[in-house]
Amino acid sequence: QVQLVESGGGLVQPGGSLRLSCAVSGNIFSFNPLGWYRQAPGKEREFIAAILIGGSTSTADSVKGRFTISRDNAKNTVYLQMNSLKPEDTAVYYCNGKRTNSYLGPRDYWGQGTQVTVSS
Repeated sequence: QVQLVESGGGLVQPGGSLRLSCAVSGNIFSFNPLGWYRQAPGKEREFIAAILIGGSTSTADSVKGRFTISRDNAKNTVYLQMNSLKPEDTAVYYCNGKRTNSYLGPRDYWGQGTQVTVSS
């Protein structure tokens, strides 16, 4: 069963904006937190932002003030609003959710990734 599906990536000019969406299948409250990571070519996957069930957020210093994570529980969706984009933001962006199953134990769930390219 696919749990997380990203969308909204694409090509954008420096200084532009983009909003990514992560559609969560099933009960969105079974994941805590939900968040975003990214991976640029030749680099390690890095944490971008996360959001708890109660709405509290955490954002990486590299994107703080430019990126905002939010959620719409009624739509089973997590968003990443990206403003003032820079070429160094170019990466594959992944949705992530953490979930504990009584039988399987703690697990990380990942979306398939969506490409964001910032270039003129």
